[in-house]
Amino acid sequence: MRVILAEDSTLLREGLVRLLAEEGHEVPAAVGDGEALVEAVAEHVPDAVVVDVRMPPTHTDEGLRAALEIRRRWPQVKVLVLSQYVEKRYAAELMSSDVEGVGYLLKDRVAQVGDFLDALERVGAGGAAFDPEVVRQLLARTTQVDPLARLTAREREVLERMAQGLTNASIAQELHVSQSAVEKHVNSLFDKLGLAHASGYSRRVLAVLRFLGS
Repeated sequence: MRVILAEDSTLLREGLVRLLAEEGHEVPAAVGDGEALVEAVAEHVPDAVVVDVRMPPTHTDEGLRAALEIRRRWPQVKVLVLSQYVEKRYAAELMSSDVEGVGYLLKDRVAQVGDFLDALERVGAGGAAFDPEVVRQLLARTTQVDPLARLTAREREVLERMAQGLTNASIAQELHVSQSAVEKHVNSLFDKLGLAHASGYSRRVLAVLRFLGS
């Protein structure tokens, strides 16, 4: 993939450049602020961007705002966000439009090289990759909202992992159940959320969006 990096820490930025190069990815630009990121995307139109949330000049939410702009202007560009914290407002906005080709990891995950590369590859392929803690915090506000309140504890566990971007097979492995059991839970939660089969739409994506947007 052609990947642009946006990270204000020079050490981490250069480390990520080397890591991606070693994995066979091309890095046409590596920048230190959100404005430079948008300019670099306009110039190179990469396959994906990896962007920190808090960058100059205010070190608040520049990276996420840049990511939202990129998603609006270049919807084909995949976005993987890195952060020390869960920025709920912009994270929910980023994830509410379309969870395909989007990821949000806490920076602790970057220390786990395999997890980071797996997330980037999943996002680059059009999938989703959300840190479990990000999902938990974003979903905390949904507990009193119907029809989500109709879900069983196991169905909620399955939907939470769907929101992380996991496949049914991966969910089955994490929950130590059979894949057929996961498929039954998925079909059940689709019914409870009122998501009938519809041509041109992914019920899986719609379920996650409803969960995140409640």
